[in-house]
Amino acid sequence: MTKKYQFSAVFLLFYFLGFAQEEAIDTVYIFDSQLKNSKKFHKIENLDEADLLKNSTNLSEVLRFQSPVYIKENGRGMVSSPSFRGTSAQQTAFIWNGININSIFLGQGDINNLNLLGYDQLEIKSGGGSVIYGSGAIGGTVHLNNELSFKKGFKTSFFAEGGSYNTFNSFLKSSYSNDHLSVKVSGNFVKSDNDYDVPEKNYTNLNGEYDNRNFNLGAAYKINSKNTISWQTQIYNGVQHYPIFSESMTKTKYISDTFRSLVNWNFRTEKVQNIFRLAYLEDEFQYFSNINKAKSSGGTAKIYLAKNDFNYIFNEKLAFNFIGEYQLNKGQGFQSGISNVERNAGSIAGLVRWNASQKVNFEAGIKKDFVEAIETPVLYSFSGKVNVNNWYSLIFNASKNFRFPSFNDLYWQPGGNLDLKSETSLQADLGNRFQYKNFKLNITPFYINIENMIRWLPNSGGIWSPSNINNVESYGLESQLDFVKDFGKNNAKFSLGYIYTNSKNVETNRFLSYVPQHKIFGNASYRYDFIEIFAQGMFNGLTFTSEDEKLSSALKSYFVMNAGLHIKILKHYQIGFKANNLFDQIYETTAYFPLPKRNYAANLLINF
Repeated sequence: MTKKYQFSAVFLLFYFLGFAQEEAIDTVYIFDSQLKNSKKFHKIENLDEADLLKNSTNLSEVLRFQSPVYIKENGRGMVSSPSFRGTSAQQTAFIWNGININSIFLGQGDINNLNLLGYDQLEIKSGGGSVIYGSGAIGGTVHLNNELSFKKGFKTSFFAEGGSYNTFNSFLKSSYSNDHLSVKVSGNFVKSDNDYDVPEKNYTNLNGEYDNRNFNLGAAYKINSKNTISWQTQIYNGVQHYPIFSESMTKTKYISDTFRSLVNWNFRTEKVQNIFRLAYLEDEFQYFSNINKAKSSGGTAKIYLAKNDFNYIFNEKLAFNFIGEYQLNKGQGFQSGISNVERNAGSIAGLVRWNASQKVNFEAGIKKDFVEAIETPVLYSFSGKVNVNNWYSLIFNASKNFRFPSFNDLYWQPGGNLDLKSETSLQADLGNRFQYKNFKLNITPFYINIENMIRWLPNSGGIWSPSNINNVESYGLESQLDFVKDFGKNNAKFSLGYIYTNSKNVETNRFLSYVPQHKIFGNASYRYDFIEIFAQGMFNGLTFTSEDEKLSSALKSYFVMNAGLHIKILKHYQIGFKANNLFDQIYETTAYFPLPKRNYAANLLINF
């Protein structure tokens, strides 16, 4: 199907859904069923649509201001990568409705090519998760979730925002559901000239424009009380221009096309829940070293996936979970030395969950991956939770996780290395949860040891090549205080997080680059009746940009604050205004690429 017909289909679906009648609210269908179990043992940041719209520019902004993750971004809206607990982008897994979607070429995800407003909910989980989510789930996982509700009738939302640098952002979402059928469609479009100036750095973001569009279609049908069939499809197209430092430099750009489709069959009885999944994922990229000429490199990745998740509830205290998965990975490169490569991969995992009492819970898991031509370790996980009293809980997590080499690591020419080993990690954390009235406090010290980390470095012939040369040790503390209170027409929310990270190369005893030791983030909002005001703050400490620990090239610490307001008009309309970087801070998350100074946005949200 061509893009022209893909996106015009959105409006036809919206039109036909518009005649439905409203019904009472019933159940919500969630595609990532395993994440619910994880919430017992892990601090998971849950962000809904209202949270996402406070940082609607892109996913990087959401993670920067509303999570413990450090974001390295090559200028606003450009290439962006995360760091959980001192790990790298390759050690972060992006999970779309329960499916790992990291690139099989790069072994990671580009945050700003994951369209923010194409999802109903974003959840951020720190800590290892390879037993459930596979390769790359070492530092943490970012969950991009879509939901389908039953018995809610017809609902439509429209959002439009205009901002500095000729930025326009919009989405249209519509859903209909009755007792047995649920359908949701959404479309999103974003564009920006992105030509901001930072005079103090003598910097103009030349050739920084970007635009992207996204279409989602989800449907679920309840065959009977035991069987539900669901389907989720996403189509994405994005164009990123890469910033240049002078008009005399050659302009470049990157085009990304993504197609994802996932079918679930959910069978549930009192004792058994079985979810069978079939998925097809396709990613195509094209890089243009000169925007006026033909592409200079590119590639197409295809993943065919089958997965079965069987859960047996033995009794109210004991449950067994067995997960089997098979993938066929195909990659075809252009001007990369990669012609046509294939890889078969599979895994089997088993978990046992034991509710020893109302106060004590345990979960243990073991997994073995089988990846063609690559040796993989046996993985395991163990979690325990003790509710000591009504205001304090103690949680322990330990796991072995891994990442196997990507297609670029193995086959890129010149430089690919067929002798690479999988990265492995051992890690543990100890969560302390306190709750008193409307306050919640979470304090979690953590430790990670990574062996055989894959690094691309020049070899003796001057060619960049990957090898297993690094062992990394990372330890630190994640903490967060949350407060929520409703009183009358008033609602107040407050959260404050502090993260300390000490991440070093064991051989050199030097800090890893782009891992700040200190990060603080905070969000506060107050709503009275029809008006809401909110503020966000984020502090990053000194950040080295290379592993020689040169202070002269390090990124200096900075504090950035945003503020805004929302006003509801009548029943269905909301207007908003936001000032980003309120104090005009000059700052970088990547060397040589400053982010914008003070800028503004205004928006309109209609729900009916």
